[in-house]
Amino acid sequence: MKRERGAALLMAMLTVALVATFASAAMWQQWRAVEVEQAERARVQSSWVLTGALDWARLILREDARSGGADHLAEPWAVPLEESRLSTFLAADKANTADSADTLNAFLSGQIIDLQSLLNVNNLVEGGRISEPGLRSFARLFEILNLPPAQLNLLAENLRFAADSSADNRSGMVAPLMPQRVEQLVWLGLPVQTVAVLQPYITILPGRTTVNLNTAGAEVISAAVNGLGVADAQRLVSQRDSSPFRSISDASKIVAGHESAFTEGGVGVASRFFEVRGRLRLDQMVVEERSVLQREGLDVKTLQRERGVLDATALSAAALKR
Repeated sequence: MKRERGAALLMAMLTVALVATFASAAMWQQWRAVEVEQAERARVQSSWVLTGALDWARLILREDARSGGADHLAEPWAVPLEESRLSTFLAADKANTADSADTLNAFLSGQIIDLQSLLNVNNLVEGGRISEPGLRSFARLFEILNLPPAQLNLLAENLRFAADSSADNRSGMVAPLMPQRVEQLVWLGLPVQTVAVLQPYITILPGRTTVNLNTAGAEVISAAVNGLGVADAQRLVSQRDSSPFRSISDASKIVAGHESAFTEGGVGVASRFFEVRGRLRLDQMVVEERSVLQREGLDVKTLQRERGVLDATALSAAALKR
């Protein structure tokens, strides 16, 4: 009798354990399904919002082109969008029926950057050969940043090698890949430390481009204009803050004695390439997108688009440390 009671008790305990195991497994699967659904929903929502933000940026650049004239930092496209609740944008739409709970915890920010405020790495090569004007500009930048000239020569030669696909040029050797982003210049032999120093001053754009005197920093202007020191370039930056340059001659008048250097084709006052950065914060998730746009007249097309997901908690901790 005691054995039967013990066996019955053991069976009851095993039954309870099995039921608890199955119940916990079912709850975990249900929780996982909910988490996956929420993540997918957030991904789709962020994609819609950031795509809309990109279209908005393209519209701003198109309207700016319609008005014509020089491109400068006092124009609407240059005003950054500080982090704002998404609901403030939707409130203007009287027909909007979006759930307010979905938008109260969503924050959008972004900015448009003139990529022609930077030196274009592709200016180093022209027609399959190293460009002397481009090499001189980068040599001045390397001197300003105290970087070894030998690294510039290596960069220029490897870039020429990567860009030239002719059989005579390759001679059975494997050419490096053409970089699409500044970080990828390590493919051409530059050390990571050198790329980090150069990154605020250079970009990679298709073909040759000029430096916009209305948006570039003093170091970039000094590098782009032959014989112009950083101090004189800083005078140009200070002057344009109060009165943007409408033409190259407006800028050359500020620094007498360098008029011929401004007409060598390395600088201008208008831009065709822009970078759009957008950030959407949804609760603990942050989605960032970077797009490169090319504007030709009223046609604004997207050349590159990159998107990544960050952890809002980690970003907050990093901000507090700073």
